[in-house]
Amino acid sequence: MAADANRGSSTVHVRAARPADFEQWRVLYRGYADFYRVEQTEEAAALVWSWVHDPAHEVEALVAEDGEGRLVGLAHYRPYARPLSATVGCFLDDLFVAPERRGHGAADLLLSRLAEIAAERGWSVVRWITADDNHRARSKYDRVATRTMWVTYDMPPAR
Repeated sequence: MAADANRGSSTVHVRAARPADFEQWRVLYRGYADFYRVEQTEEAAALVWSWVHDPAHEVEALVAEDGEGRLVGLAHYRPYARPLSATVGCFLDDLFVAPERRGHGAADLLLSRLAEIAAERGWSVVRWITADDNHRARSKYDRVATRTMWVTYDMPPAR
């Protein structure tokens, strides 16, 4: 199932990423990495893309496509175990909409489709993190989800 929205004269459609989407997806994913000031090599991006299209890998991707077939947004997600509740949740790793296409419903549609996928698969929650200073995204997230009290930490593996 895919989600659609008409906003003005532009139709946005959400669907699973396809192998032929690579070049447009790469532009969006580069924009996402740039937004978070993360250096991302072409090799790393190619690896992520291979995960998306490997049925044995947990990472999946949705894309938002306009009426002319241009990709305007992406979402990478995966299941994760939640031992305390004995459930499986959906973790949204990456959500990005091209800056010039923000405000046209793509983020709403991507999040809505993720909620549908979670329901279809029996997942208990859709969870994600964002930067504290990502005010525009947080205003969107505050309308569609509940901010939790949890603080996130990153610890490097032992050397």
